[in-house]
Amino acid sequence: MSIYTYLISCCAFAAIAVTRDIIRPTILKRLRSLFGKAPSLVSPVIQRDGGWTIIRSDDESAFRDWLGHDEEGLPFGFDEELSLGSHLLVEMYGCNQQSLENEGTVGTVMREAADRSEATVVAQSFHEFQPYGVSGAVIIQESHYTIHTWPEHGYAAIDLFYCGGTVKVHKAIDALREGFAPTRIKFLVVRRGLQSEVHKG
Repeated sequence: MSIYTYLISCCAFAAIAVTRDIIRPTILKRLRSLFGKAPSLVSPVIQRDGGWTIIRSDDESAFRDWLGHDEEGLPFGFDEELSLGSHLLVEMYGCNQQSLENEGTVGTVMREAADRSEATVVAQSFHEFQPYGVSGAVIIQESHYTIHTWPEHGYAAIDLFYCGGTVKVHKAIDALREGFAPTRIKFLVVRRGLQSEVHKG
């Protein structure tokens, strides 16, 4: 079924809902059986403005589907300007608190993320704060992976910044998910060093 047919159908049934004030569950079930699975409405959103390209997603499954279009790095759209690097910001909520508490554990997970994504590790450094929290970085030849944790909130802020087409970032996300066990993840990608901006000097 085409997206056009799907949208026309949605509009028609929205009109029915307005006039009847309600759509019964049985009607919704029938719609699903007629039209099959609806296209995802939570796919990553791409915004371009003032020399910035930003891609965001609040849905891990939709983001992973999008990543699946390009095993090496983050996929570029047909109309998207090339950039020198991609900066993937990962918000992890509801993490296992113990996994965020000490520099040894956090460092191991971050190093595993770098190794599994086939990044070339140059150095790493992590620091444990009192009473809690860890900050650290894995320096990779392709740029860097960094983190700061708030164990008391089960939250980790992670940046995966890399250039080139050899980093398999989806494998880094797998390692982070396994290591920190979040209940929810959000993603924001910022393209860094857009070609047109770099040429401006």
